Amino acid sequence: MRILVTGGSGFIGTNLINHFVSEGHSLLNLDLQRPANKIHEYLWKEVNINDLSKFETAAIEFNPDYMVHLAARTDLNGLSLDDYETNIRGVENLLIISRKIRSLKKLLITSSMLVCELGYSPTDELDFKPSTVYGISKVHTERIVRSNLPNCDWLILRPTSIWGPWFGAPYKNFFELILNRKYFHIGGKSCNKTFGYVENTTYQIGQLLFHDTKNQERKVYYLGDYLSMNIELWANEIGDAAVVKIRRLPFFAVKMAALFGDLLGSFDIDFPMTSFRLKNMTSNNVFDLSNLQKLAPDLPVNQRLGIKRTLEWIQENCEK
Repeated sequence: MRILVTGGSGFIGTNLINHFVSEGHSLLNLDLQRPANKIHEYLWKEVNINDLSKFETAAIEFNPDYMVHLAARTDLNGLSLDDYETNIRGVENLLIISRKIRSLKKLLITSSMLVCELGYSPTDELDFKPSTVYGISKVHTERIVRSNLPNCDWLILRPTSIWGPWFGAPYKNFFELILNRKYFHIGGKSCNKTFGYVENTTYQIGQLLFHDTKNQERKVYYLGDYLSMNIELWANEIGDAAVVKIRRLPFFAVKMAALFGDLLGSFDIDFPMTSFRLKNMTSNNVFDLSNLQKLAPDLPVNQRLGIKRTLEWIQENCEK
């Protein structure tokens, strides 16, 4: 199949292209950034999806059977919606172009679990409660799709806490803190979350892409592994695999570090702990993925193997 991926140079995109290449599909990656994996450069074209003319020319010339839209600004540092133009204008352009590609069978549009604040369980697909400007921008993403429906089958994807090779903040930081013996359990607090190892996520995306999902009552799928994880137990598994003993700090000490991180953040200085990250590490955030499990039942990588592959990737790519 001919598959166009926007944002294929990023974390999930790099792994998704690996997945599709292994299955023998023809691919085009449209991204402003060069591929993180240099092996993928032959599949890449430098295109800003906010530029309708260039985006349309590249997409129509490739004439895809399927499109997976990953391109977005995903950090939490933006101060206004103008900072997240790609999440709004880029999606508007995507939908204009998709209606001009007659061969297009399916369109997947990536949103975010942060259309709702951490710990909030939405009552339906249109229930939003964002707590960040980034989350608000992704609410706009979803509303734009629903007000400009594609002519083909379509879905909205909400990745949960995805981790694995080629990742960045925050979970790359999480692994590196453990490896550098700078990670501590937080007092008596812990939480359960829906995490997703990225090779499982790309398998799920592939299954959703090639399944018929025309039921209008089910157009949003969260992506993640089917068993939630306790973050403290997960950290211990990473520590055991890396032969690192994780110690424990009082909650108030971590809270003070988070406030200090907030202060540094106001000066655009990154610090391993902030109040947002602290809340993320101590708030339950578990999703029901039973509908996804029906379409993608057999996740290819278990947690232990995922940790092993991730540690190997860090050693090969980040410790030079």
